[in-house]
Amino acid sequence: MILSLGEATWEQVRDLDRARAVVILPVGATEAHGPHLPLETDGIISESMAWAAAARLSDEGVPAVILPTFAYTSADFAREFPGTISVSPATVTALVLDVARELKRQGFRMLALANAHLDPGHLASLDAAANACREEKGIAVVFPNLTRRPWGARLSDEFRSGACHAGQFETSIVLASRPDLVRESARSQLPENPSSLSDAIRAGKKSFLEANGSRAYFGNPGAATSREGEATIETLGAILADAVREATASLDPPRDFA
Repeated sequence: MILSLGEATWEQVRDLDRARAVVILPVGATEAHGPHLPLETDGIISESMAWAAAARLSDEGVPAVILPTFAYTSADFAREFPGTISVSPATVTALVLDVARELKRQGFRMLALANAHLDPGHLASLDAAANACREEKGIAVVFPNLTRRPWGARLSDEFRSGACHAGQFETSIVLASRPDLVRESARSQLPENPSSLSDAIRAGKKSFLEANGSRAYFGNPGAATSREGEATIETLGAILADAVREATASLDPPRDFA
């Protein structure tokens, strides 16, 4: 079964087998994604990832609970663009950790982070929250960081190039999930921007502007298709479900995932 926590009643949660359930937190951001995608793009992608993973888990008999999407986080690279809302990494860590503690108090044993926002400060904040949970022997936190192996290697060539913010990779997913939010008139006129954001980060750049992203996009949004987006969503869901399977062996007592 799959339960959307925000749409559920407290009695539905009371009656859930919480010790067996996997709670999934979609994590996004509110930040600029070119002239053609909405500020909530990362949240749309993480929600799609969460539901795809939940479907796989449910098919295997594992209850999945999807939390309301976390939409405010560190987004310093996009701060020059109106509409972007960036909060401190420490705030993000504290909030995720508090949510994890509350889930444990209610009897849940595993929290999986479906994350589509790759700002360095944001990724560090999620790592810090997961590490803090481990140190205090809290709920198990599963966080497949897409910028690291083996997870990122399963995604598209554009994603691996680092030129993928609001490019073909992300635009395809939004076309598959929320086509009504893609501004086609703007997308059709955008030239490819091959500048690698990941290379810029390694070179010490601190913003989209410094990384040659004057319109807050990298990659080739014009090449995006809903078919690619559908396939990518399935891959993202498989990544999260696989990470959950790997983490089950560390539970005490271990959970049978058969």
